[in-house]
Amino acid sequence: MQTIALGPSFLDPDKLISTFGLIGILVIVFAESGLLIGFFLPGDSLLFTTGLLVSDGKFSQPLWLVCLLLWTAAVVGDQVGFLFGRKVGPSLFNRPNSRFFKRENVEKAHEFFDRYGPRSIVLARFVPIVRTFTPIVAGVARMKYRTFVVYNIVGGFLWACGVTVLGYSLGQVAFVRDNIELILVAIVLISVIPVAIELLRARSTSRTRAAVEPTASAEPVEPAAGRGRHRAGDDRRDA
Repeated sequence: MQTIALGPSFLDPDKLISTFGLIGILVIVFAESGLLIGFFLPGDSLLFTTGLLVSDGKFSQPLWLVCLLLWTAAVVGDQVGFLFGRKVGPSLFNRPNSRFFKRENVEKAHEFFDRYGPRSIVLARFVPIVRTFTPIVAGVARMKYRTFVVYNIVGGFLWACGVTVLGYSLGQVAFVRDNIELILVAIVLISVIPVAIELLRARSTSRTRAAVEPTASAEPVEPAAGRGRHRAGDDRRDA
């Protein structure tokens, strides 16, 4: 199998898996799902690579067990993030920036949550960075706990099991095995598409508002009293 080099070497999925094994993968999935410091971790490519390695016989555990463990790690991670958000509350938005924390990431997740509501818990799973902060924002917003749990379980399954099974299935295709790095780059690009769409949509909306507001303000409404005086003057001139 090719050496996969996407970003810093210490974030190379192949290297992470070979160094830390399945336990390390579970810890990373857990951290990226709900810990503030986990936003930079390579979740999508890591899950996909795990599926590839399972299909290649590099893991002694069967696919169903690997998926079950990954699903559990993802769900528990989001639960921790949600409870952390409830405990910290709105003060999270006033927290100063640091090396591992940027307020803009929380604000993006907040906008994402406002736009999609409970569905954001599922959709955010497939958006890098946003998936780390969305459960925290849901906790800050006091989302109904039972609703969060349902969407968390569904989202965790679709992401953790879906991407891993996809890697397992494609790992049996010769072209994919011979072009691992290219496939992972494609996965990263696809995962960024939702963010790009939202940015373009927000930009389009702001341009539309900017075009409408000057037009509306350029048409002053003459006071009724003024119109009455002009009308009276016109009547006198006609007389």
